[in-house]
Amino acid sequence: MSEVENESTSAPETAAAFMEALNATDSNGTDALNATAKFVATPEGTALAYGSLVLMALVPIFFGALRSVACSKSKNTSDMPETITSRDAARFPIIASCTLFGLYLFFKVFSQAYINLLLSVYFFVLGVLALSHTISPLLSRVIPSSVPNKQYQLLFTQGTGENKEEIINYEFDTNNLVCLLASGVVGVWYILKKHWIANNLFGLAFALNGVELLHLNNVSTGCILLGGLFVYDIFWVFGTNVMVTVAKSFEAPIKLVFPQDLLEKGLDASNFAMLGLGDIVIPGIFIALLLRFDVSLKKNSRTYFCSSFLAYIFGLGLTIFVMHTFKHAQPALLYLVPACVGFPVVVALFKGELTEMFSYESSEGFLPASPRLTSFPSISGSPASLSASMNAACMATDTSHRRRLQAAAT
Repeated sequence: MSEVENESTSAPETAAAFMEALNATDSNGTDALNATAKFVATPEGTALAYGSLVLMALVPIFFGALRSVACSKSKNTSDMPETITSRDAARFPIIASCTLFGLYLFFKVFSQAYINLLLSVYFFVLGVLALSHTISPLLSRVIPSSVPNKQYQLLFTQGTGENKEEIINYEFDTNNLVCLLASGVVGVWYILKKHWIANNLFGLAFALNGVELLHLNNVSTGCILLGGLFVYDIFWVFGTNVMVTVAKSFEAPIKLVFPQDLLEKGLDASNFAMLGLGDIVIPGIFIALLLRFDVSLKKNSRTYFCSSFLAYIFGLGLTIFVMHTFKHAQPALLYLVPACVGFPVVVALFKGELTEMFSYESSEGFLPASPRLTSFPSISGSPASLSASMNAACMATDTSHRRRLQAAAT
């Protein structure tokens, strides 16, 4: 899903539905008062839901961008990011459109329950690994160094002798194991209850890992990607009902949700406002690129990061305002792309650094073995690298570019 959507309805619509229910009678003259009126969000509930969505969108962008800087400087091949080139960026909207329409047809032809069951299992694995990768650095700081941290390795090979081939080389330690178990609890909670908090924990983990590990190689590539998805978003939201239908049918943590009736019903609330992860990750990887550009300037300032980050807040706020005003799902990238690209470009023009910004190559500091988004090696490496690669696949699914799981050997 790549739009902001509100599942509540307006007061006039509810009043009309209620009057219709009052006037409707069955053949025996019995009042048909059991017609269900749609929920009307209170101003407080609406403000809380939208404010929470904005805050949840900003957290993975901010921290994911900071972690992307460390990721780009890492000499550990298991932590290498996925690099998106201009060719990848140009193909992204086409593959996204094909996948989105394919999902739409699947939901029309096959049982929605069976499809969502398969997706739940798939995203359970992705979510556990992504959440584990997210909280692992935090746990490492909390646990005292005096606590023993044992190393483990899970190795699967195929063949014998010279024909032996590694299929899985999975290295992890005690901290990773604790993180996996904790993430597994959240995963079981999500599978059994589909609770919105569990959904958001997985969604935030996917978004943060996506911003951290999906790297644009330069600003031109970012403009190509955002421009293509700008058109993609407008067409599939305004031109058809495909994206909204898939978003409502797709029971997977590919969107952040927050209930508008939380104040009335507490944690059992069920009327949600939602924001697709694509509206976080796609602008987020561009903002992270600008932060790495700021770092490369070595001027001890974060001008371009701050300007693009503020532009994202402005664009997302404008999206919510328009959606709330016109009571219709909005393609968030319609507002986010011009803001996130336009603000930094204007700043670069004023500072006389436009040429320098567009000539910056984010991949210059990477090791020669840095993988591209289109590579398909086997599964091997540490829990961090495996979850990173699986999360990259999930982010590509959200923008509809699926690929095989990959990580580099440590």
